[in-house]
Amino acid sequence: MNKFSYFCIILLLILGNYFQGYAQFSLSGEIRPRTEYTHGLKSLADTKQEPGFFTSQRTRLNFDFADTTNNIKVGLVLQDVRTWGNQPQLVVADGLFSIHQAWFNWNISPKISVKAGRQELVYDDHRIFGNVGWAQQARSHDVAVFKYNQKVHLGIAWNQDNMVLTSNIYTTPKSYKTFQYLWYHLGDKTNKLNFSLLALNNGQPINITDSLGNITKQTIEYSQTLGGRVTYKLTDDLMLSSNNYFQIGLDGSGKDLNAYLTNLDVAYKIGDKFKLMAGFERQSGNSEIDQNAEVNNAFTPFYGTNHKFNGWMDYFYVGNHVGSVGLQDNYLIGTHQLGENSRLIWAFHNFLSANTISNDNNGEASNSNSLGNELDLVYIQKVNKVVVFKLGYSQVIATDNMEFLKGGDKGEVHNWAWMMVVVKPSFIK
Repeated sequence: MNKFSYFCIILLLILGNYFQGYAQFSLSGEIRPRTEYTHGLKSLADTKQEPGFFTSQRTRLNFDFADTTNNIKVGLVLQDVRTWGNQPQLVVADGLFSIHQAWFNWNISPKISVKAGRQELVYDDHRIFGNVGWAQQARSHDVAVFKYNQKVHLGIAWNQDNMVLTSNIYTTPKSYKTFQYLWYHLGDKTNKLNFSLLALNNGQPINITDSLGNITKQTIEYSQTLGGRVTYKLTDDLMLSSNNYFQIGLDGSGKDLNAYLTNLDVAYKIGDKFKLMAGFERQSGNSEIDQNAEVNNAFTPFYGTNHKFNGWMDYFYVGNHVGSVGLQDNYLIGTHQLGENSRLIWAFHNFLSANTISNDNNGEASNSNSLGNELDLVYIQKVNKVVVFKLGYSQVIATDNMEFLKGGDKGEVHNWAWMMVVVKPSFIK
């Protein structure tokens, strides 16, 4: 760690010692090593591909403070993400330390508040905004969120590389230049009907370059994502839920955008120890045959926790498949409560393309849209109040279309196994 890292940790410990007599202060941590075996994770393995095997680790310090007299809350999350062995034993500094969150929340009045700084954004079921908690680094944004009565949120972000006085050109990779969103929620856990509405205006930077590749000008192309989520509790054991979004405006290349996402889930609780959910999700996509289409029909779930959806082997929308043929995912998910502190989760997915796939043997359209199936298994054991153990296994059985789409060899065994221990100590409450 660098000097700043040590300074932050020492400062937190000093503050913790000073405030430990007050209920408004807490200091907690997280140590989360995860060992993974991979062969065909995120895309099909080829015949010569060796399996991957590694251990990654996330380490966090979480500082939370609330001043009820002045209506202020402060949150700070210090984070280190590394792969075991990626640094020598006698390392002086590694540059792996970062600030995952650093925000304040000010209650301006009983109904109006603002939360500003680096923070996670999580709305509804994580479909458009999520914290991607599975990823060791997770996701956070530099944003100001204005809230009314906790039911209406207005978020505003404007990104810059640094404090340049004469330019607004933004070059940070895999990021947006600006966005504004409005979220409204009606209902709570006591209501049978809950629904949320979301409007996101997302601005992607478009670079204009000279003959040498230097950026001379930058414009912003805006797309709009509109829609929401609804849940309805038919009985104490039966729940319906649905997401519906559509996208218009311009994509990151300046092409007109016309895309949609729709899904429906039916969840049924059988006794006290078993829950079953059946559903489907469809995200529109582009045809591989019509390469000159003037409209982009591929939906982009932007800042959602995409690992949560469409199979845990991450073949779709986890750093991939954006702008492609879209997806229809038909799934069945079961949760078994094995004991007071243990449960088993399984999921079966049947994948289909939402638009035409090109058969790369002859350049013609494939006569099927089937992509394959995936089976996911996860076992979770809560050891005590601090330690949780998790074990997972997934396997994809692919079709010719998946091979046409992603390359690799569908005949290989495409599987993934992992083991994770999550330790969350509470140092000061």
